[in-house]
Amino acid sequence: MSNSCTAEELEEFFNCIRLSDHDAALREILQETYESILNASDTYVNKSGALIIPGNSKPFVSPVKKGRRFKGLVGVTIVCIVGLIITGGVYIKNMHHPVKTIAALTMMKKTSTERAEYKYILLPDSTQVWLNAGSTLEYPENFDKTVREVTLLGEAYFDVKHAAEYPFIIHTGKVITTVMGTAFNINAYADRTNIKVSVSRGKVKVSLGNQLLATLYKDQEIKVSKSENQPPQKVLSTNTVAAWQQGNMVYEDETLGEIIADLERVYNVNIQIAAGRMSSLQVTTRFRRELGIGHALEILCKLTDTHTEQKNGTYLIQ
Repeated sequence: MSNSCTAEELEEFFNCIRLSDHDAALREILQETYESILNASDTYVNKSGALIIPGNSKPFVSPVKKGRRFKGLVGVTIVCIVGLIITGGVYIKNMHHPVKTIAALTMMKKTSTERAEYKYILLPDSTQVWLNAGSTLEYPENFDKTVREVTLLGEAYFDVKHAAEYPFIIHTGKVITTVMGTAFNINAYADRTNIKVSVSRGKVKVSLGNQLLATLYKDQEIKVSKSENQPPQKVLSTNTVAAWQQGNMVYEDETLGEIIADLERVYNVNIQIAAGRMSSLQVTTRFRRELGIGHALEILCKLTDTHTEQKNGTYLIQ
């Protein structure tokens, strides 16, 4: 009512409405609010969905299509959330601005995770996504009829709903991953030197721009270098696709710097490496996430002949 919602808060609000789990309670609260608004304003939307304007003998009825489930905000001199439930109205900021539907506000959705946070997302086509810590997935509220496209920054495991002739495309920088229906993992954090695609079921095509790099099958992966001067690595066999989902932290020939960056996301801590050259050391190791940051650093220090100490809330490897 105070017109102070952020776009994220509005999205959360409308998601709650679409669930329809609390319709009766919500309707009662909105009715009370609506009554108070009518008492405080000469201009309002009545229960039939008509806009009542002082001095107008004929109510103004907004052109809302019947059956439309998405509901917007109603407001003229005030912003009236209530009207959208009771009347199924639209969002009218004031009489001098064109009508806006809520679709314009939520055409693209963005879901992010903080450090040490994980989320499950069900996309409009019923594709399932598990988003790892410190990651962002951007996707449309509704896919168009020819292609399904999303953008990923970070790491996610996808279980794509099969649809013939309806490709599912993931954009991670210049790397494009295309599937029809399969399950696979993409690791594309900004601080990584490469983008890694690993397949646990089905078939995935990985391209760099318009160039097809590889077609991956079950238990295969490819690392695509972000540097234009380095060719992508060959297709490798793997049995650790999305091990992070089961709480396993698995690293095969990863640099110490990339592992440290991953630990910072997973445990929400700060870690520094005293000597910069140590960041490029190649390490292969694994451990259980629930054992904690102390256990993880102990293993890394044994493998790299280093030790760690904690100062002012920061772990120092030297």
